Amino acid sequence: MVQDIVAKYKELYRLDPVVVRSPGRVNLIGEHTDYNNGFVLPAAINKEIYFALAPNGTNMFNVYSYDLEETSSFDLSNVQKSDIRWANYLLGVIAQLQKAGHTIKGFNLVFGGDIPIGAGLSSSAAVECGLAYGLNYLYALNIEKFDLVKMAQKAEHEYAGVMCGIMDQFASMFGKYDRVVKLDCRSLEYHYYDLDMHDYRIVLLDTQVKHSLASSEYNTRRQECETGVAILHQHYPEVHSLRDATLKMLAQHQAEFDPVVYKRCKYVVEENLRVEAACQDLERKDMAAFGQKMFASHQGLQHDYEVSCPELDFLANLAKKNEAVLGARMMGGGFGGCTINLVKLDQVGPFIQQMEDAYEQKFGIKMKAYIAEIVNGSSLVSSPVS
Repeated sequence: MVQDIVAKYKELYRLDPVVVRSPGRVNLIGEHTDYNNGFVLPAAINKEIYFALAPNGTNMFNVYSYDLEETSSFDLSNVQKSDIRWANYLLGVIAQLQKAGHTIKGFNLVFGGDIPIGAGLSSSAAVECGLAYGLNYLYALNIEKFDLVKMAQKAEHEYAGVMCGIMDQFASMFGKYDRVVKLDCRSLEYHYYDLDMHDYRIVLLDTQVKHSLASSEYNTRRQECETGVAILHQHYPEVHSLRDATLKMLAQHQAEFDPVVYKRCKYVVEENLRVEAACQDLERKDMAAFGQKMFASHQGLQHDYEVSCPELDFLANLAKKNEAVLGARMMGGGFGGCTINLVKLDQVGPFIQQMEDAYEQKFGIKMKAYIAEIVNGSSLVSSPVS
């Protein structure tokens, strides 16, 4: 893939480029907790976007999307939202760098990769982080990685119109080989944990569906959580987000809650507790206990937070019955995308085959499976010798 991207760059622009890679991510546990200032446990994976870029001596940003085979150009003296949806993830990053007072001179870019779109592996965050990392290197801006993460997140807010939490961009930039990272989405403190995967593999099962509810329900869930926080804040002034809430607080004031709002808040508080307990499992190298918490997470997402769908539930429930599976749950925003499964290494092939056959028989859809390895975050691949 890297060679193809570089070859296309040289064909279009006749120069040797700087090459950067930026990975997608999985989240082992801690779903819908990030925008509630809670805990998440993501890792960068070996599905990646590659960027070939070099200055062009003009004030124009010329870009070619390798995957879509589309090209476009933008004047850097007047950066604004474009009608070209994919370009906005890139333009948003440039705009954030300019807002921070950095001069971005004209450059040419070819980018593309193998992160499946719509599978919940954060291809958008990989695009944002990769360009931010590449421009920081290309123009020696000396921006700290955490600031690049925040710029990438703001790019998604302001140019893509998605009010995402910080987890996706953080995992893409700060991922570490064979480790998961617990991120406190309130303080932004983080800690790496070894993931003992010698006898297991992360298998992602892609439902190949994305229900139209996804974006509208995402915003609704945020509002429901904020409604719950407002009720608790009247009694407990220290509660500013569900991160500050306890199950005891919720139980004491359950009568004041709409039943749906209560379920939403209960799920988030429980999921935060699960993340912290899961990290203790990793410290003890108790992967079986860790997997049980993944199953519990899916139950909460299905019944209390209600962001799952029949396809995800089918895969998660079938996986739970398989002795080769330590844990499984839906991953990402919900209403489609992937389940994440921890599967015994010597059973990966039979597991995938069983799930593919059962899923096609049930839904008439050919599922896709990806075996994910945990890799480092955004990094330089190569730089031409000056």
